[in-house]
Amino acid sequence: MKITSAEFLKSAFQEADWPQDAKAEIAFLGRSNVGKSSLINSLLGVRGLARTSNTPGRTQSLNFYLINERFRLVDLPGYGYARAPKALKAEWGANAENFLAKRAQLVLSIHVVDSRHEPSKQDLQLHEWLEHHQKPNLIVATKSDKLSNNELRRNIDRAKQALKTNQVVIYSATLKRGREKVWSAIEKSLKG
Repeated sequence: MKITSAEFLKSAFQEADWPQDAKAEIAFLGRSNVGKSSLINSLLGVRGLARTSNTPGRTQSLNFYLINERFRLVDLPGYGYARAPKALKAEWGANAENFLAKRAQLVLSIHVVDSRHEPSKQDLQLHEWLEHHQKPNLIVATKSDKLSNNELRRNIDRAKQALKTNQVVIYSATLKRGREKVWSAIEKSLKG
């Protein structure tokens, strides 16, 4: 896909703040520090549009990005490591689940996992939730450039087994590995 424009639209802390038009949306979800923002920046070929951080849990709102003035990418808060009060973490989780459950504009959920680690309990729960609610989704394993080919193959096989799927896109934001496969899935979901 040719990116002609990509802009940060807004951060939403509650449902009332979500964009109200009918543009299709692709959500990015996964644990804190898994590389969701780097994945978004890499896909768009734009540096720093989605803010990245070495501190887990920086994304605390739903961040909407308008792409080609046609559809939106939505960066959801990560789950897991964030150093925040439990009540606040529960609120982020509720906001994300509410979005996934209610959002009619959502055409694809990109579930981001770290290729270096086995899927976490929360990864498994999220995958089960998406499957149970029949939400179209794609699993993308990031940070693949940080592993040898043997380690990567072993870890991806383990992830497929744990998540009970044959479909895991191997991705590297640095090398742009997997970029075309992710865009292909996004384009397909936008047509559907």
